[in-house]
Amino acid sequence: VHSKRMFSKPRNNDNTAEDAEQVAAERNLIRKCIDFHTPAVVDISNRLYFNASRSHHVRNAPYLQPHSAYLRLMGLPISSVSAPDASTVFCTHLAHVTRAKNSTPVMSLSWTPGGRRLLTGNQEGEFTLWDGITFGFELIMSAHDNSFRSMAWSHNKNYLLTCDAGGNIKYWSPSIAPVKSIDSHNGQAIHALSFSPSDTKFVSCGDDATVRVWDWATHSEERVLEGHGWDVKCAQWHPRSSVICSGSKDNLVKLWDPRQGSCLATLYGHKNTVTKVQWNNNGNWLITASRDQLIKLYDIRTMRELVSLKGHNKEVTSLAFHPLYESVLASGGMDGTLLFWNLGPKGSEEPAARIPYAHDMAIWDMQWHPAGTMLATGSNDRQTKFWARNRLGSTSGLQEAAEAKEEDILTAEIELGNHVGIVIGRRGATIIAMQRATGTKMHVDQVRRVLLIQGTEKQIDTVKKRVGALLERVSNDSDNM
Repeated sequence: VHSKRMFSKPRNNDNTAEDAEQVAAERNLIRKCIDFHTPAVVDISNRLYFNASRSHHVRNAPYLQPHSAYLRLMGLPISSVSAPDASTVFCTHLAHVTRAKNSTPVMSLSWTPGGRRLLTGNQEGEFTLWDGITFGFELIMSAHDNSFRSMAWSHNKNYLLTCDAGGNIKYWSPSIAPVKSIDSHNGQAIHALSFSPSDTKFVSCGDDATVRVWDWATHSEERVLEGHGWDVKCAQWHPRSSVICSGSKDNLVKLWDPRQGSCLATLYGHKNTVTKVQWNNNGNWLITASRDQLIKLYDIRTMRELVSLKGHNKEVTSLAFHPLYESVLASGGMDGTLLFWNLGPKGSEEPAARIPYAHDMAIWDMQWHPAGTMLATGSNDRQTKFWARNRLGSTSGLQEAAEAKEEDILTAEIELGNHVGIVIGRRGATIIAMQRATGTKMHVDQVRRVLLIQGTEKQIDTVKKRVGALLERVSNDSDNM
């Protein structure tokens, strides 16, 4: 109402141009933001006035129609609903893309306690702090001498742990002030950190093929867990018990007893390097990802594989369970594909939502917002992206998943000859721009001097026309010279 009164059309026709400029200026002032406070208030209000039982809660909840007028009624993703709703769980809407000046690949990221800011670590060992609501840049500071590898908050959110590719572990306060520095793993890269349920211990793993247990208060190493035959790429402490899970380049997943230092069990499900392991919130499920393009779900109570998820065309590089729905999982691949899975009773072995070209390169890390309203991803393409829930009526990501099932993915080759550098472009700019425009995945084999294309038949034809036109233009320019 107020905006109509302030910017109503002037009666004098001479001011029409000025009025248009004013409206354009007001449009430019609109900033994208994802505010989780309003949905929280809506959710709390619903809890106050509706019965607490599951059936009553679902029946009395407001029905949201695909119209902008219902945006104000959207609450938080409610974990009490038995079946996850695609419109409130799968974050397939690209809310914002951030890229710092003189940026380098984003190796790890984490939300600060409360979810007000996002903390990212890059390949130069620098912290970058972004506002989690308006997505504005806030701070950049040097943290490590080598590339970031992982960061983990304690369960009480009082301290932050980070590690780098040079075997260094650092303690940080919530204000991002350095507290303590430790050198370990014989100077080899440390790939993962994880706190024990009581926050008195933490675990690290690295390229020296060991898993190490540390005492938090004394900053001392308590035990070295040896048994892997190659680099240990991931490790995580059980959220409820004294059990550690680790995955290695020797294709094995091992479960350890940190008190005795012994191996409890070994899982042989993967045929290539295990890149990620993660427990769900209650600790009954263990999810593992590998370079064999598979994601496997194990029930730790029976030590049985429940399902093997096939959806990635390249190796799986990141995993993240939803903070509220224990059956919802997000995964990222080496080719920049972002997938969402529903593993619950009404779930499927097929991806529930798919974003084929979320990033141009590998997604190294991803983290859900504590409220479940957003997903942040960091990639080798130097970008950090914020993914939010769809607006009411939108099918972004969900439609792509359905189309991917209908259309077959094909591969093709184009001979480049002596024009390999022209197609790649400066720092890969040309081939990246062409991938975004056509929706295909492309790779240049510089030994054979061919362009490898992966996509649908229509997409491949579009690429062939564009590359052919580019090579013809380059050839004509060289002849004229």
